[in-house]
Amino acid sequence: MLFKNIGLINENFEYQGNMFVGTEGDKITYISDELPEDTEKYGEVYDGSKKVLMSGFYNAHAHSTMALMRGYGENMPLDRWLNELVFPFEDQLYNKGVYWGTLLSMAESARFGIVSTSDMYFFTDAMVRAITVSGLKSNLSRSISHFGGPVEECAGYKESIDAIKMYDGWADGRIIIEASAHSEYTTTEEMIRAIAELAKKYDTRVHVHVSETEKEVRECIERHGKSPVKYLADCGLFDQPANAAHCVWVDDEDIAILKEKGVSVSSNPISNLKLASGICRVSDLYDAGINVAIGTDSVCSNNSLNFFEEMKLLALLGKFKTGDASAMTPKQVLYSATRGGALAQGREDCGLVKEGFKADLIVVDMNQPNMQPVFNVLNNLVYSADGKDVLMTMVDGKVIYREGEYTTIDIEECMSETNKAKDKMLAAVRAGEKA
Repeated sequence: MLFKNIGLINENFEYQGNMFVGTEGDKITYISDELPEDTEKYGEVYDGSKKVLMSGFYNAHAHSTMALMRGYGENMPLDRWLNELVFPFEDQLYNKGVYWGTLLSMAESARFGIVSTSDMYFFTDAMVRAITVSGLKSNLSRSISHFGGPVEECAGYKESIDAIKMYDGWADGRIIIEASAHSEYTTTEEMIRAIAELAKKYDTRVHVHVSETEKEVRECIERHGKSPVKYLADCGLFDQPANAAHCVWVDDEDIAILKEKGVSVSSNPISNLKLASGICRVSDLYDAGINVAIGTDSVCSNNSLNFFEEMKLLALLGKFKTGDASAMTPKQVLYSATRGGALAQGREDCGLVKEGFKADLIVVDMNQPNMQPVFNVLNNLVYSADGKDVLMTMVDGKVIYREGEYTTIDIEECMSETNKAKDKMLAAVRAGEKA
């Protein structure tokens, strides 16, 4: 495809108007303010007038299957929400339901410009099938919780190893398999150390919940005499490239450890507010030189994958947390949503509109009332835009979503089947039976 006369958020996160961008195969191969000599090799020529082309979003923390639970369990703190509602519902999960729930999240992701998701969950086979069908990307990990017993007999541990062997690099590299401990408070020290060794053995990345609530941090200190960040680091979990989700309740020592270990932090502002978990010190993480990415968490605690909402709230909360209205610039936030997320996923050739990089691109409509007038395009993208302003989502040079149409997903079937699975599982929960 050749995008002509289109606004561009370039690799330096600066706006350039009336640009030409060409994609061939899965790569961006041409960027200029002049029309290329050979236009025929690009196939379709896309008129970009009154539109902006930018990198797609990299959702650095999610549980996509939990689309099955959108709106299920409101007005509860994290521990009660998990134990009283989420865990009993998850006990009813089954392959077909997981497939449809995951595919629905992929459809919603494409609609809102998300090209890749760091996903931590179960039923890896079904999730891989759904993500493969969708055409999107995923850093997928089999979440492991372990409260005792031999490590080698833990189903999640065995499934994690199987997933790494079977699916890492699947779908032409669109799927990357990571190692995952759910959290300090749901996993024994023996298992966390085993996961750290597993990640080293297979040279995988790591994904883990860290310091999401004040209660979690307080109880970790009571158990181990140290914070979750220090504890996980001492267990070796951060010896491989790691993505630490949340990090709401971190202190200066924790931030120093995250920096030393090269850990990326995925901040989830909407979920953290909804569950009253707190506000991440994102501005301090930026100042420390830590790679900050953005996550939606699940739609059960969000309740959407609208990444523009996530960006805006990240910026506003950063200003509120510091008491400094100049904190959290639009350039920083857009970087976190795109390049920062790609780096958190280990996708070095993604997250920038740059020649030679993957063609993971979105087109945003500027010709809308909420996007006019324009003094600064970056300001409008962070503070004025909405997910529904996305006109096109392209992954590895393939259009996945375009102006209401999906090229890989039968959206009506997907929504219908997801509702059937939700009804089946909810009935089983209420009856105390297995779906």
